[in-house]
Amino acid sequence: MPELIINGPGGRIEARYHHESQSDSPIALILHPHPQFGGTMNNQVVYSLYHTFAERGFSVLRFNFRGVGRSQGVWDGGPGELADAASALDWLQLVKPDAKTCWIAGVSFGTWIAMQLLMRRPEVDGFVCVAPPANLYDWNFLAPCPSSGIVLSGDKDRVVPTTAAADMVAKIKVQKGIKITHEIVPGANHFFENKIDDLASIVGGYLDERMVQFEKDRVRDKERERERERERQRQREIERAEQQTAPAATADDGDDE
Repeated sequence: MPELIINGPGGRIEARYHHESQSDSPIALILHPHPQFGGTMNNQVVYSLYHTFAERGFSVLRFNFRGVGRSQGVWDGGPGELADAASALDWLQLVKPDAKTCWIAGVSFGTWIAMQLLMRRPEVDGFVCVAPPANLYDWNFLAPCPSSGIVLSGDKDRVVPTTAAADMVAKIKVQKGIKITHEIVPGANHFFENKIDDLASIVGGYLDERMVQFEKDRVRDKERERERERERQRQREIERAEQQTAPAATADDGDDE
């Protein structure tokens, strides 16, 4: 779990990175809760998500927003934190340019930033949103949501009622082919205290299912591309055969008599 410093728009960004040696390993970026309420990259939910992705072969990055820990800068209320997240994702993609899939995850405030980044980065294939503050921020930018993912809420959450999260999910899962799963964890509060194992189990199961489907889709797409290439090759052979069998044009000697 190497410590590292990333150059960000507000100065250096403190981060932790788990690296997979396989060149096309999937990548995931994890965003922490609200900095002004004690949120850091060492939050127990962030830490759990980090390891859940790592256990499944992802190269994973978590970091501190500006003004948190050893990250430079000051709290910016959203825009600066979004710029930090974009820089972190840029770094991750430079390190793993051949990653076969890209995911983003957030916890509470981090989900609001994560989903804004999702809307700006079409290469993000999936997301994990834990305790999204659906009643505290405007989520209209997500209509419709461009990627499938999972939203997790606790039924004992006193910060964000489960009904608010459910309403948000209902509004954003309108795009054809996009599936957003909403899981309500019994007994969990906003911080998932004493429910981290349940959270990890649900997220892990969801990732396993999605990655199996991803591999199936990748195999299918490769086979389709091979079939298209075979069809192009057949067409080229037909054209060559037609050219070889076409009668030679009669030379005009210019004598009209």
